[in-house]
Amino acid sequence: MTLAMEIFLGRRRQEARRVPSKALEDSLDALKDSYDLLGLMIEDARFVVFDTELTGLKLRKDSIVSIGAVKMVGGRIHLGDYFYRLVRPETALTGRSVLIHEITPEEVSTCPDIETLLPEFIEFCRDSVLVGHFVSVDLGFVNKELKRLYNRTLQSPAVDTQRIYRWLAQQRENGCAYHEGRIEELDLASLAGRYRIPMGRAHNALDDAYMTAQLFQRFLAELPGAGIRTVADLIRIGRL
Repeated sequence: MTLAMEIFLGRRRQEARRVPSKALEDSLDALKDSYDLLGLMIEDARFVVFDTELTGLKLRKDSIVSIGAVKMVGGRIHLGDYFYRLVRPETALTGRSVLIHEITPEEVSTCPDIETLLPEFIEFCRDSVLVGHFVSVDLGFVNKELKRLYNRTLQSPAVDTQRIYRWLAQQRENGCAYHEGRIEELDLASLAGRYRIPMGRAHNALDDAYMTAQLFQRFLAELPGAGIRTVADLIRIGRL
């Protein structure tokens, strides 16, 4: 490919990017300003615990098929304040992914695309710290779409519940990721079972978000005794 062609295609890609609406710009800027929350006590902070279901785990070739999220203030889960959307994915669903999350091509064929739903999700996350289990995966796909569509990414603070669990385990007397020579399972279902959290539908984005919120709730109850009291403290131990 010639240099002139590369420049031309680069310009075409730039032109194809949408201009974010004023509301979306405000929401993205509000998430960026969420770093102002760092000085808050954890019990006063707002959190959005979220999960995504995907066509696969390869960031470059796969895409989002559903997003689920619940809101928390401190350790209180707001059951009635949730977000759940099916998404018409940008890439094809495979038989393997359908077996995992049970979302079929027929179900999503008439659903809104990610460009329609992303502004709703970003607004839902406004003024909040984001929380997820292995959340870098979910954030990676959300940011891929934001970058593709608007040349923007989420700049909000985010914490990972599996990292918080590992930090807490190290603080306990016998805290170690090893038991009888085996590495401890850190997936969501395993940790939920360890904390006797009821299992919802596995690989349903909203149920997994709610399960993660309950796990996060358990951790928040332990953190003050370990000296973790502010959002800044929480980010320090749970950052990506």
